Amino acid sequence: MAKVYLSAELPTKATDILKEAGLDVESYSGNGLISHDELKENVRDADYLITALSTNVDKDIIQSAPNLKLIANYGAGFNNIDVEFAKQQGIPVTNTPGVSTTSTAEVTVGLILSIMHRMPEGDRLMRSKGFDGWAPLFFLGHVLENKTVGIIGMGSIGQAVAKRLLAFNMKVIYSQRHPLPAYNVLADKVKYVPQDELIKTADVVTLHVPLGPATKHLIDANALANMKSSSYLVNAARGPIIDEQAVLKALQKHEIAGAALDVYEAEPQVADEFKKLDNVVLTPHIGNATVEARDGMAEIVAENVRLVNSGEAAKFIVNK
Repeated sequence: MAKVYLSAELPTKATDILKEAGLDVESYSGNGLISHDELKENVRDADYLITALSTNVDKDIIQSAPNLKLIANYGAGFNNIDVEFAKQQGIPVTNTPGVSTTSTAEVTVGLILSIMHRMPEGDRLMRSKGFDGWAPLFFLGHVLENKTVGIIGMGSIGQAVAKRLLAFNMKVIYSQRHPLPAYNVLADKVKYVPQDELIKTADVVTLHVPLGPATKHLIDANALANMKSSSYLVNAARGPIIDEQAVLKALQKHEIAGAALDVYEAEPQVADEFKKLDNVVLTPHIGNATVEARDGMAEIVAENVRLVNSGEAAKFIVNK
């Protein structure tokens, strides 16, 4: 019986599919994230590895599993896996695209609303000293209507964010390598601009690009210096896309109005200085943390294992 090892507990939909396919399923169930050594020990005799986005699958891990036929990553990203070395070993790596789009887009809109209307800050106030009552100049935030949102990365999530923010009557500009094709339903509703123009003009800059050499620290001290002092930065993509220390300094000096972060450079750690600032919203990487999205991801990884175990090709291979 082929063995499947899960580096984290997944929704039961995944284990149900795997067991119905006659596979032996083992899963990490300890506290916190699985350690490198424990993962290495448990994949030695594994035929398939389903790994969480938070699990680092490096060359050492892959070399320790001579029977490995597939690494199915539970996440749309795959920067946690040495995909090139896996390719050299003839091991396909898959991800779970698409099913997280709606959840991540909704969380992004929630972050924008939260930071511009100061809702988490208000919640903290009411849980501590409270307030003296309604007053004309008390606790003022900003409406989204007629503000300009700049979306860096107009893939499926970026487009889903744009559709939702257009409903708030925001002006949407975006940057990426190429403009949207004319047949795209958003093409005549949003404006393609160079990235430096987007950074200089947007009231909200939101990031929706994958993490890679070209996007690491895409938002650095120089980019922040070019943002308006009244603008907000939102990151629900990957932590290292922004230079956190540069963002922290910009927030402390009020060079930008605020930031809303769902992901972090040294995740799960976040610099204590961010926690002291009122003009920051921090959430614990919950972009796709919905029952619907996680069930969809579970189905994809389990189905890919079932396909490969049946002699068929997996879907969503990222290292062909």
